[in-house]
Amino acid sequence: MKKTKIICFANNKGGSGKSTTCSNVGYGLRELGYKVLLIDGDMQLNLSLSLFDEDQVLAFAQSEKNLYEGLKRQDDLSDYIVHSAYEGLDLIPSSTLMSSIEYELFTKWQREFILRKCLKQVKESGAYDYILIDAPPTLGTWVINILCAADYVIVPVEASPWGLFGLANMFDFLNGISEMTEAKIMGVLITKVDERKNYYKQTREILAGYDNINVFETFIHVDTSVEWAQDNSVPVSVYKKSTRSAKEFQQLAREVMDYGSR
Repeated sequence: MKKTKIICFANNKGGSGKSTTCSNVGYGLRELGYKVLLIDGDMQLNLSLSLFDEDQVLAFAQSEKNLYEGLKRQDDLSDYIVHSAYEGLDLIPSSTLMSSIEYELFTKWQREFILRKCLKQVKESGAYDYILIDAPPTLGTWVINILCAADYVIVPVEASPWGLFGLANMFDFLNGISEMTEAKIMGVLITKVDERKNYYKQTREILAGYDNINVFETFIHVDTSVEWAQDNSVPVSVYKKSTRSAKEFQQLAREVMDYGSR
């Protein structure tokens, strides 16, 4: 039986490109022939909106078939999966009620492991090669849940003056819960790169100062095609396959594939 790999995209700083990276890496892995499940763990619904239009996403959020309801009931999440327009790429949508998930988890027994428990059958079924989880830009019980369910963590950081703000806190947080989770940092991804500015070079130099932290060779440029793709609720490669960002996300998906096969 094949082993399903669970990867979460996490950064406690907003605007790092987590949701965009998660959705486009998911589509890239699907293009490489893998079956992928995306899980939207953020109340902002951005990952859900990357595959479905606003009306559909709101319908998911208002129904009983979204991540919040599954976690609250501690159900097998197999019953909460919806199929996208792309064969082999599925989603567990989020809900705006995820804003209160910390409260819901607080009263639960072994609350740090509820997501892992709810995903057990999905993972063990072998129906997916990869499960990709978009975490919210926070550090709390819900993010601990995601990390305890994950095998790997990808940390997107923005190439900007404040892009690395709080990254040390993120690494400290991961070290602090190392006894609860076996999740390893797959790598740091530099996003929103504008080579007319020095921020990319500065960001890479600072990251080089962290011991044993892999930085992906691929980086993602600033590209208006990303925004147009988001506006149309499609992956960048679907919006326009020839764009630079589409090629970069495809290259990143190959890096993720190669790392996971080590």
